[in-house]
Amino acid sequence: MLGDFLRRRRAAVRPSEVGLPDHGDRRVPGLRREEVAQLAGVSVDYYVRLEQGRERNPSAQVAETLAVALRLDDDGRTHLFRLAGLAPTARAAYGKDRVDPALVQLLQAWPATPALVYNRAYDILAANSLGAALFAGLPQNLMLAVFTDPRARDFYADWPTVAANAVAGFRMQLGEAPAHPRIRAVLQELLERSPDFAALWQQHDARGKTIDVKTFHHPSVGTLTLRVQTFSVRGADGQELAVYSPEPASPSADAVTLLALSDQAVG
Repeated sequence: MLGDFLRRRRAAVRPSEVGLPDHGDRRVPGLRREEVAQLAGVSVDYYVRLEQGRERNPSAQVAETLAVALRLDDDGRTHLFRLAGLAPTARAAYGKDRVDPALVQLLQAWPATPALVYNRAYDILAANSLGAALFAGLPQNLMLAVFTDPRARDFYADWPTVAANAVAGFRMQLGEAPAHPRIRAVLQELLERSPDFAALWQQHDARGKTIDVKTFHHPSVGTLTLRVQTFSVRGADGQELAVYSPEPASPSADAVTLLALSDQAVG
C-alpha cells in the first residue's frame, strides 16, 4: 500500500510545484522517481525499493522528507506515516457499534436539525427523526449510498465532489484501522459494484472530514443546502457525529421544517 500511495502522489505533483522545469521530454505524469529521491535526500535505488514494496519501513526522517517532496498536506502526511508503520493505528476493538444511549438522547433533542452517528465503515448507527428522513430510502451505509444507489447522483447536487471526498475520507479510515473487518467488507463491495469508486480509489487521496456545505435534492421537500459539521465521539472508537444545519431563515430552513412535518405525517 505504501508503494501505491507514493506512486500516485508522485504522479500528482507538477514539476513546477517543486521548482523543476516541466517542459521537454517527460514520459511520466508528475515527478520522476529520481526527482523525488533527490528532493527527499535518498538514493534512487532506495526510493525505487519503496515504490516496489521491497522496502516498507522508512525511518521517520525519510518519511518526513518524502512528505515534503510530494507536497502532502497534513492528512496526506498522517496517512503516509501510518502506511510506513510510524503512527499508531486503532486498536482491534472492532464490532463495538453500540451508540451510547445518552448520545441517542442528545440526537433526539435536536428536532429541527438532522443528525446521525456512523462508524468507521460509514454504517449509520443512529439518527434522529430528521436525519433518518433526510436519507430515507438510501442504503444505511453512506459509502454504498453514494456509489451503488442510482438515486445518489440526483440526491447529491454536486455528486463528483461528494464522491471524491467520500473516497478520500474512507481511505483515511482504512489507514487508521487497516484490519477493520467491516471497512474491508465495504471496500470489497464497492470495488466489485462501482467502477466510479474503483477509479477514485486508485488515486490514493486521503483526507479527513472538515466543515462542509452540501446541497441535497430531496424527493419530498426539494433542495436543501446544509452545513455539515462532523465530530469524533469520545469513548467510542471510530464513531462520528454528523450534524446538518441550514442557514437560519433561509429556503433550506423552510425545507427542513417541511421535512419534519412530512416525517410526522408519515409517522
